[in-house]
Amino acid sequence: MNVHFISIGGSAMHNLALALKEKNYNISGSDDEIFEPSKSRLAKAGLLPEEMGWFPEKLHSGLDAVILGMHARADNPELLKAKELGLAIYSYPEYLYEQSKNKTRLVIGGSHGKTSITAMILHVLQLANMPIDYMVGAQLKGFDTMVKLTEEAKVMVLEGDEYLSSPIDRRPKFHLYKGNIAVLSGIAWDHINVFPTFENYLDQFRIFIDTLEPNSTLIYCELDKDLKGLVEAHPRTDITKIPYQAHPHHVEKGTTYLELEKSTIPLLVFGHHNMQNLQAAYLSCKSLGLSDEEFYTHIQSFRGAAKRLELIAKKDTSNVYKDFAHSPSKLKATIKAVRDQFGTQKLVACMELHTFSSLNKEFLQEYKKSMDSADVSIVYYNPHTIEHKKLEDISPEEVKQAFGNENILIFNNSEALKNYLESQNWTDTNLLLMSSGNYDGIDVDIFAKKLLE
Repeated sequence: MNVHFISIGGSAMHNLALALKEKNYNISGSDDEIFEPSKSRLAKAGLLPEEMGWFPEKLHSGLDAVILGMHARADNPELLKAKELGLAIYSYPEYLYEQSKNKTRLVIGGSHGKTSITAMILHVLQLANMPIDYMVGAQLKGFDTMVKLTEEAKVMVLEGDEYLSSPIDRRPKFHLYKGNIAVLSGIAWDHINVFPTFENYLDQFRIFIDTLEPNSTLIYCELDKDLKGLVEAHPRTDITKIPYQAHPHHVEKGTTYLELEKSTIPLLVFGHHNMQNLQAAYLSCKSLGLSDEEFYTHIQSFRGAAKRLELIAKKDTSNVYKDFAHSPSKLKATIKAVRDQFGTQKLVACMELHTFSSLNKEFLQEYKKSMDSADVSIVYYNPHTIEHKKLEDISPEEVKQAFGNENILIFNNSEALKNYLESQNWTDTNLLLMSSGNYDGIDVDIFAKKLLE
């Protein structure tokens, strides 16, 4: 098979390219800019384009498929050439479906927790020696790529993102996977640049349920009242609906234990939200035929997905965690998880406003009281990011008012933020860094280690 990638350097796209190369496909690709780690990984596989830019001459009639990334524009010259030649053009999710349409597809969707649930499932299935294909939205320890595609595996595990598929396909990605087994972890309004109202956002989850295969299984978190109402009101009667809550657990001397019928088992992860994720993973693995013994044996060694309550520095009575949390519901859940785990210790929570939604002046009001359970709450944003996204300017006072906390600290200069954190006493204190960005170039892993030295 001959496959060409338009925008090969993206996080998802380059992983798919690597997976297809592993499958002995002939891969070509282009991009106008490629950053690390994509650049080094593509180079190692012999897939890094010789020149940056778009080259219509790379498109020819011998191509079996052209895969179009979200980074490319609708007027991309390579895309126009592919259309002119009448080539088969796929979005990233469309091609994943093509590769998995003869397999049992387990699709994990929801506004939060998708990557953690998917990571838990993959961790357990790998240790249980079940052959699986997969696509997950983060680089996981023990897995070479974020995508794996084989002829042999009968099951494909897919993280189901609700964002758009490609510049010419405005459907959410998870509408294209047609799951046999599905998980919905919860609904919290996000991506307001695409889904301008909450009702419009809810519709995407109704449509997702519509797309499930006949006689499929839907595992959903009944603690989310919007999700519970949506699932219970959905007219499909051929779906087996399985509600879940957090797995029974307790915290003892800084360790979280799962409560089983006749015993308890220690975990390396923590937080009420993670216990919900774990229960979703348990029900998913059970639906695939795994025994309780296999699941509980293997989940004990799960350390979490990258940037999902990831411990990046530790010293005596201090810990630094980083997390991808950026929406209001994610902030609340993540701060609560650290607070519950280390209840007697001081908690400093720092988040970056970085996404289109979070920097929108109207949506910013959704953050009210979302950081109040931390002892010290810090919000960072860069005015240049607002300018780049062509949004209305936001003042520090407006951010403070939106969060509804007079004591919250607002920074819009990354050096000033670093200086403040370096000036603090971290004895008996934990730091939680939450962002989908990088605080304008701060290597938080290195910074966190220096902070505790």
